[in-house]
Amino acid sequence: MDDALALPALVLALSGQLVQKIHARVSQEGFEDLRPAHGFAFARISFGDATTADLAEHLGVTKQAAAQLVEELVRKGYVLRLPHPHDARARLLGLTETGWAATRAADQAARAAVAPWREALGEERFKELVADLTRLAPHGPIRPAW
Repeated sequence: MDDALALPALVLALSGQLVQKIHARVSQEGFEDLRPAHGFAFARISFGDATTADLAEHLGVTKQAAAQLVEELVRKGYVLRLPHPHDARARLLGLTETGWAATRAADQAARAAVAPWREALGEERFKELVADLTRLAPHGPIRPAW
């Protein structure tokens, strides 16, 4: 197979494996009511200054779909709505302590999921891979702010 075709297939396969492994481990840590999409929402919310419209843009969904996701996460106790300091109609989103706990569990799960890669490549090559991917995706990684 042509490398230009192999790369997207391999990156997508690895991405799918990562999402599955992280989700499985987060569920094992007691957050069985979360779906992988919730983790992507947490990443944006934890960054700060996120409204439902910001979340919709981040997730690539409609504002209505984002509002439904937010409502679900509020109901489950992971997210809260706060007054917006500059727009009385908008609400800022924040993680509750339970939301932060799920985020920390996902962070640990992500480290565990890539540990075999680190072993297979060795520490130096692993760091080079991270650096290469950072150059290719300068606005990543999707990782919560602490």
